[in-house]
Amino acid sequence: MDEDLERMSREQLMAEVRKLRQGVRAHRDCSGHDLCWHHPALWALLPEKSDPLPKVPSWPQFLRGCIKYRQSLDEQAANAPRTDEPYSE
Repeated sequence: MDEDLERMSREQLMAEVRKLRQGVRAHRDCSGHDLCWHHPALWALLPEKSDPLPKVPSWPQFLRGCIKYRQSLDEQAANAPRTDEPYSE
């Protein structure tokens, strides 16, 4: 799957690493309501061009997952600042 890496020069590999790091940082730096979004730009950094549609849970299951995710943030990021900023489109 990653055979293209074998054919890259050092300079091309370095450019690829920088591009991937930039994508990971953009995803990492999401905050607030942006944490809940689908991030196809991250997957677009891969060389294989596919855009599979995710399986989307029905509303009750989806909301349970959101609550579980938010609870995990309390555990894993207990000292992170909190916000009451409402969602706006």
